[in-house]
Amino acid sequence: MTVRLIPYLVMDGNAKEAIQFYEKALNAQVLFSQSFGEMPENPEFPLPEEAKERVSHATIKVGETELMLSDTFPGQPHQSGNQVTICITTDDADKSKQMFDALQQEGQVGMPLQETFFSPAYGSVTDKFGVNFQVFTEGKQ
Repeated sequence: MTVRLIPYLVMDGNAKEAIQFYEKALNAQVLFSQSFGEMPENPEFPLPEEAKERVSHATIKVGETELMLSDTFPGQPHQSGNQVTICITTDDADKSKQMFDALQQEGQVGMPLQETFFSPAYGSVTDKFGVNFQVFTEGKQ
């Protein structure tokens, strides 16, 4: 089992610009980038045109460290200064559940831990200290 803590920046529609900036400023290497428009379609929730080019998820590498980024979905609140979260990444769904359950005690769940198209167990939670975490389980579904 592995566990990593990865800084996660949530941008307000300018994640592509930030990635390009960090490529130059920090000699970052893009490991992965996907727009909302490149995600599998869900007929129950049609994607608004203004969301299609926004970054749904990206990972860049700076030296030996990974940094993850995404844009907010149009209409979601965004406040500069509060856009950094910690992404807890593990390859063990049971460990993800254990950490998620512990973090939500006296905290607030943003998205319940659940299977998604990109993870067998993913969720977001703000702990009782106001720290925002994403719990991401690597692996195939």
